[in-house]
Amino acid sequence: MGRFVVWVSELDSRLPRKYGREVPRNLAVENPKVSEVVEAAEALKMRVIEVERDKLNPRLAGLEENLRSHGRLIIESRYGKSKSLRLIAQKIREFRKSKSRSKRKRR
Repeated sequence: MGRFVVWVSELDSRLPRKYGREVPRNLAVENPKVSEVVEAAEALKMRVIEVERDKLNPRLAGLEENLRSHGRLIIESRYGKSKSLRLIAQKIREFRKSKSRSKRKRR
């Protein structure tokens, strides 16, 4: 199993690759939260070893505050980092879609 660092900003669709986005923009998620990443990783049977909510990816230091995504996780996965990030992004999209559907049903 591989162990690696996941910055929340690596999944953020608002950022260009220059500032650390790792997944393709069509898979990335807008303004991901640490809790969403943890929930998605656990749903995919990845082991979340450590969570630091206030850490900022050094690549984002020069960006405006509204584009900064705080959070760093250390994850253990049977997949490589790139595949794990793609799977996490897809799972977050699924969670958001199901939450928006349930909100619509309540109305």
